[in-house]
Amino acid sequence: MIIAIDFDGTIVEDRFPDIGEMKPGAREVINRLYAEGYTIIIWSCRNGINKARAIEWLVRAGIKFHYFNQSCADNVKKYGSDTRKVYADLYIDDKGVNPLPGWDELYRIINDLNIV
Repeated sequence: MIIAIDFDGTIVEDRFPDIGEMKPGAREVINRLYAEGYTIIIWSCRNGINKARAIEWLVRAGIKFHYFNQSCADNVKKYGSDTRKVYADLYIDDKGVNPLPGWDELYRIINDLNIV
């Protein structure tokens, strides 16, 4: 399963262009999903220097991910293109219709989906 996770407001408090404090449980749950074999894409409106700062922050914070603002190489090859919107099976974003639940609840929801 490919999971695309928004950066500002989801992994960290939204303080763009600065980087806010990490949301409680974000590192632990993202790294657990990564370790369990999920493909993690961090997606964001950040580009240029702000994208570089976010990637540097993620690495320093010890958050594991496969891609940042890009689709998985296998899907690009499979479909013959790389669109602006990253392809994922699940998107986690604070801008959804409902308020974003905490990271422990997100982990429970993902596991309840039972999608491989």
